[in-house]
Amino acid sequence: MKFDYQGRLESGQMQSGVVEASSREDAIGVLKKNKIYVTFLEEKKDSVYSAEITVLQFISGKDMVLFSRQLAIMFQSGVPIVESLRSISKQTNKKKFKDQIEGLAVKVEGGESLSQALSAFPKTFNPFYIGMVKSGEASGRLSETLEYLADHLEQEHNFNSKIISSMIYPAFIMVVLVGILILLVVFVLPGLKDVFADMDLPWSTRLILNSGDIFKQWWWVPALLLPTFAFLFRSFSKTPDGEKLIDIVVLKLPVIGDFVKKINLVRIAENISTLVAGGLPIVQALEVTAGVLGSNSYREIMYEARDSVRRGEMISETLIKYPDHFPVLFIQMIVVGEKTGNIDSSLKNVVSFYQGDVDRSLDTMVKMMEPAMIALVGGLVGFVVMSVLTPIYQLSAV
Repeated sequence: MKFDYQGRLESGQMQSGVVEASSREDAIGVLKKNKIYVTFLEEKKDSVYSAEITVLQFISGKDMVLFSRQLAIMFQSGVPIVESLRSISKQTNKKKFKDQIEGLAVKVEGGESLSQALSAFPKTFNPFYIGMVKSGEASGRLSETLEYLADHLEQEHNFNSKIISSMIYPAFIMVVLVGILILLVVFVLPGLKDVFADMDLPWSTRLILNSGDIFKQWWWVPALLLPTFAFLFRSFSKTPDGEKLIDIVVLKLPVIGDFVKKINLVRIAENISTLVAGGLPIVQALEVTAGVLGSNSYREIMYEARDSVRRGEMISETLIKYPDHFPVLFIQMIVVGEKTGNIDSSLKNVVSFYQGDVDRSLDTMVKMMEPAMIALVGGLVGFVVMSVLTPIYQLSAV
C-alpha cells in the first residue's frame, strides 16, 4: 500500500511525499523512524483498472518457490533480511505479491520477526510456511530452514503440476466431445427433419432430431443450473458436515480413493520430515501438518496423534488404530523413526517410496482414462450415426 504524507522534520521544515507500507500504522512507524512527525496521511488510491488487476492476480506455487529460493540464497550470502525482501520485491512482477513482500520488509524493519510478519498474510503464507520460519528463528538456523523450505515447496509444486498436466488430456477430450455433440444436434441434424417428415421414426431418431430444438429453447436452464449447482456444492463442501461427507465418499471410491490416500500419505510424511528436520518439535510438526491437509479424516487423525504425543505416547500408537488410512509399511517406518530418534529420515524414505507409487498410480489412471474416453466418444457417435442411418436405410428399402 502507498500513502501520501505531509510531515514536519526536527528542523521545523515541512516535507511531503509517498511512503510504502502494509498498513496505516506501519506507515506512521516508518515515518517516525525517519524523524518525520506526521501531520497528514492518506492512502494513495490506485485506478479502478489497477485495482481490478491486483484482485485478479493469483500468487502461484511457482511464485512461492521462487520467492523462497531467492530469500534463502540472499540470506545465506549474508544480505540483511530487510534488504533481501526489498530486493526481491523489486524483481517481482505481480503487484499483489510485490506489495506483500514490501509489507514484510516494513514489518521486519519495524522490529517484528520474519515469522510474525508472515502471519499478517495468512492467505499467501500458510501455517506450514510460518511454522518452518519460526522454527528456524528459534534454532538459529534460519538460513538452513529457508533452504529446506525452498526444496519442499519446489517438490510440492512439481508434484501438483504433474497431477494437473495429467488431467489436461481427459478434460480436453470431454470438452471436444460436448462441443461436437452440440454442433450436431443444434446445427446439422435438424436439417433432416423434412426428409423424415412422413416416416414412423424410432425413439432414438426422434430424440436426436428434437434435442436440437429443445436445446435452443431451453439452453438457459443448464446455463443457470450448472453454476448454481457448482456454487451450492462449493458452499456445502466448506461446511464441517459437507467436508466430512465428501471426504468419506472420495476415500471410498474404487481407484480415486486409493490415489487420494497415497497423496495424503506423501504430504503427511513430507511435511512432518521437513518440519522436524527444520527444528520444529514433533507436537508442533503434527499440528502444522494437520492444518495444511485437505482431507478431513487425515486432519483429525493428525490432531489425535498430536494430543497423544503430548500425553507421552508414540505417534504409531495412534496411527495403528486406522489401518484403512495408514498401511503397515507407513506405520513400521514411523516405529523405526521413533526407536532410533530419526523420524525425519524414516519419513523421507516413506516419501521416496510413496512418491514413486503415486506417480505409477497417476500414470495408470491416465492410461485407463484414454481408452474409456475413446469408448465413450465412439459409443455416442455410433448412437447418433445409427439413429440417423436407420430411417435412411428404411427409406431406401422402400
